[in-house]
Amino acid sequence: MKPPFSITNNMLNSILEITQKVTRLELGAERNLHLRKENRIRSIHSSLAIENNSLSLRQVADVINGKRVLGKPQEIREVQNAYEAYEAVFKMDPYAVKDFLSAHALMMKDLIREYGSFRSGDVGIYDAAGNVVHIGARPQFVPNLVEELFHWAKTDDTPELIKSCVVHFEIEMIHPFGDGNGRMGRLWQNLILSKWQSVFEWIPIETIVYAYQQKYYDVLETSDKENDSTGFIEFMLEVILETLNSFDEKSTNNKANDILNDKVLDKLNDNEREFFGCIYDYLIENGEIGNSKAVALSGRITGTVRRYLVKLVELGVLKAGGANRNRAYALDIDTPKAAQT
Repeated sequence: MKPPFSITNNMLNSILEITQKVTRLELGAERNLHLRKENRIRSIHSSLAIENNSLSLRQVADVINGKRVLGKPQEIREVQNAYEAYEAVFKMDPYAVKDFLSAHALMMKDLIREYGSFRSGDVGIYDAAGNVVHIGARPQFVPNLVEELFHWAKTDDTPELIKSCVVHFEIEMIHPFGDGNGRMGRLWQNLILSKWQSVFEWIPIETIVYAYQQKYYDVLETSDKENDSTGFIEFMLEVILETLNSFDEKSTNNKANDILNDKVLDKLNDNEREFFGCIYDYLIENGEIGNSKAVALSGRITGTVRRYLVKLVELGVLKAGGANRNRAYALDIDTPKAAQT
């Protein structure tokens, strides 16, 4: 049975922007292991902080790196478990209940009694004042509800971006576990998205959710009362887009500063520096780039891209080969802060 939600113009606009942004990130070279681990740590810290884990980002990193940390044993264990779950989950099937339970076992091992299994009792969600804001499904109905949700998600042709938000929301509403439901909802949305585009394995969506934590709770509560996840879907698509924007801007704007020397940087404006950041990873992985690929990566028009490429050649950053449609550009520098001009 299809969960209750509607597809709105806001969603469609967000999907278009997200798809364009993801395409740019996917066309770039595969990020190095250090960057992937750094973002994984940010995801874990934010997802646990939403659940009131008090460890700082630095402490979370130290726990994951095997360093001694002064903190509550339970909070340290939460970090260790979450890291194991995130490391394993992207090889799992997002529509297999057994994998869902396996991931919960990793996430909540030794933190609750019923880890890796659906809860056997009733559960309620309370606000700061102690008022009940949501009652999870009765335990005898939980297995079938999760099975039906995953069957719908596997067989329905709803776009994965929307589908991942719906599954996230429904996990929160069913509340299938004694604890760890929020962590699992966010993790499972990442898993569904990663099967659509692998970039979502290392994009830390949880950091923006954490930044808007109160709104996250408010939208969950409102959508629950309306028995319709439309508002929650719109919110999460905005979160995904903001995450992609912040990551892309940071990675592209910093890259030129990291690689080119000051003499060259002084001759490039902000747009030209950002353009170089957009194409640099692709050049490292593929050796050369054509005009059409540079257009796709940077999102700029052909004439502007051609002008930027020519300028980078003149500055000794790139070298050109071939003619007309076969013209391609390769890096003419070898080390950071190179291209002495």
